[in-house]
Amino acid sequence: MATTAEPEGLLAPGEPVDLDNCAREPIHVPGLVQPRGALLAVREADGAVLQASANVDRFLGLPAEDLLGRPLATALGEQAAARILAHASTTAELADRNPLTVRLGAGHDREVDAVLHRPPLPADGPGAEPVLVVELEPATGARPLTFPNTYLLVRRALRDLERAATLDVLYDDAARHVRELTGFDRVMIYRFDAAYNGEVVAEARREDLNAFLGLHYPASDIPPQARALYEKNWIRLIADVDYEPAPIVPTDLPTTGAPLDLTHSTLRSVSPIHLEYLRNMGVRASMSISLLRDGRLWGLIACHHYAGPHDPPFEVRTAAEFLGSALSVRLVSQAEEERDEEVRRAESVLAHLAADSRDEGAPLGTALTRSGWLRRLVRADGAVVVAEGRLTSVGSVPDDDGCRALVAWVLGRGEDLVATECLADDAPQVAAAVPEVAGVLGIVLPEGQVVLWVRDEVQRTVDWGGDPHNKAIARREGDTVRLSPRRSFDRWREVVRGHSRPWTDDQTDFAAALRGHLVEALYLRGRKALRATEELQRSLLPALLPRVEGWTVESRYESAGTGLVGGDWYDVLSLPSGQVALVVGDVTGHGLQAAATMGQLSTTLRAALVATGSASRAVAVLSQFAQWTLPGEVATLAVAVLDPATGVVEHVSVGHPPLLVVEPDGTPRWTERASAPPLGLVEVAPTTHVLEVPRGGALVLYSDGLVERRDESITAGLDRLAATFGAGADVPADDVLAAARDPRSADDATLLVARRDG
Repeated sequence: MATTAEPEGLLAPGEPVDLDNCAREPIHVPGLVQPRGALLAVREADGAVLQASANVDRFLGLPAEDLLGRPLATALGEQAAARILAHASTTAELADRNPLTVRLGAGHDREVDAVLHRPPLPADGPGAEPVLVVELEPATGARPLTFPNTYLLVRRALRDLERAATLDVLYDDAARHVRELTGFDRVMIYRFDAAYNGEVVAEARREDLNAFLGLHYPASDIPPQARALYEKNWIRLIADVDYEPAPIVPTDLPTTGAPLDLTHSTLRSVSPIHLEYLRNMGVRASMSISLLRDGRLWGLIACHHYAGPHDPPFEVRTAAEFLGSALSVRLVSQAEEERDEEVRRAESVLAHLAADSRDEGAPLGTALTRSGWLRRLVRADGAVVVAEGRLTSVGSVPDDDGCRALVAWVLGRGEDLVATECLADDAPQVAAAVPEVAGVLGIVLPEGQVVLWVRDEVQRTVDWGGDPHNKAIARREGDTVRLSPRRSFDRWREVVRGHSRPWTDDQTDFAAALRGHLVEALYLRGRKALRATEELQRSLLPALLPRVEGWTVESRYESAGTGLVGGDWYDVLSLPSGQVALVVGDVTGHGLQAAATMGQLSTTLRAALVATGSASRAVAVLSQFAQWTLPGEVATLAVAVLDPATGVVEHVSVGHPPLLVVEPDGTPRWTERASAPPLGLVEVAPTTHVLEVPRGGALVLYSDGLVERRDESITAGLDRLAATFGAGADVPADDVLAAARDPRSADDATLLVARRDG
């Protein structure tokens, strides 16, 4: 059983309708029918008449009140009533078998067309019992349908529709054939845009009529609830715009207590506003056939007659509806063919862009813009790429400041994909800064990187069938002017500014697809940079530690848990004097820059240690080098020069954690804290300290990544490091690293342990 839901805010029955409230008019339950036929609502279970239109006496000779509660046979005669009820009981889809031509009994002895449907009813409750609506129309026209009078016309129309090579030819053929079939003075193909404004894209008309081809009509001409009905009932006829509607008696369906839903009725009375609209156009009769795409209203075949009333028989209307259905299918097929061609083109462009994005030999912006594919993907006038710290553009784009303003706006929307065809409406301040840009389509990549396309303004003229702003004009004329449909349908030209060509759904889909490719490309580029950084860092760390007589030296380096390479380094260097230099340093930051700085500092320090043989003098040389060649770079450093024979160590620290000396029994002894700030901050000479490592003991150098944790003080980390040597100095470096370091750390960790033999 069909169900229906009442739209919110509908007008009450009898409430006056004008242009202010017509969008709330309950046109599916008007309680009225057109008098070109008569309506009976009967209970299917027993055939009892529940409602009848007030004009039924003109067709059946009995007033509506006398039929209520009586069997259908009282109205139509036994034979006609039995045939209708039997037909309904064996037919699920009544619309597919309409009309049922029956001969009236009860003294009438003439044929009528019975058009049957089941109205929408509540889903449950007492009102859900099946109801059959019988609409009676005079049986006119050729009877029966014959090969020449209908089939040939329809077959010829279908042949032409199939042969049409373009949409324009398809529209013209459809309009011409529907006019030949129905006899209307004018037949128009009426296409809606995304906002349901209509455009006449084809017409076939009487030669003496003025042309409507190319005219536009505002969406307000067809309110939303009317469009919804067009999607459910594909054809609607008004045989005479001056008809006097016939009320349904009683107004409410007795089984539901609500007005009869006439959504699927062929006789449903239309809005008085629409009738006034047609009269203002000089139209005396009208018929509309819905054109649907994916179940949604795409357009209409609008038929107008000017010479007087016009009432095509049901069979002709059905044939015209069939042509409308065939046209809908053909339109979808033609549109899909054109769309498929565009999709194939865009897929090829997307494949080129995906390949270009993998070219790691060029910056991403350069790789995307050098070929011109980027603009072609979505048919834009220009494109901008902000990636890897660079702004790159191609085609017609604003200057750098304008591009940055557009990028900031796209990022500020907080969405992965942003599109507008009228920047002035969506971002007036940005539009003022880039007046040459009207449309923007942008995709947001990780870390604030963006690709966006721009389109120039496309000024266009729209020829309206009368002033679409009629209501506003009427209001300005004063309270005495009733708001009604416009009276003038003369051509009214409007210039549309500030808009670009709209971005299609396919174009936004391809932009989103490109975003997926670029996110992957950026990840791969990042991995490559990470691998390069790791290789650079490891190439600068000693591959083999020198052998030191009487000592065992171990080192460990572990990168950050985030996968980022930092600036930690260590070194063990045999000096010409026979001493050994032990170094642990930490450059602030991560990535390739930090690794490069670390390499320069490590190499310079090595040369200074070989030249001076002194920890303090070598650090002084390094400090001067950093000041002049690496401005802005910051690093901490601990340098210890060890005499292997005596265990005496000269050491200095700049901003680095203290060194740890472990006694043979595991007792920890910390050296003095750094007396100078890190390299690159303030030029202060570090204090030189001297210590001795006992036999069986150890000297431990490390970076702060080994001991720091977010949820505790540095003191706790130092205590934990010392505790790992609680059993003595002979603890493997791997065990020290595992016990001391936070596995969630976002910093590198470096450990250097020099154990003196016992």
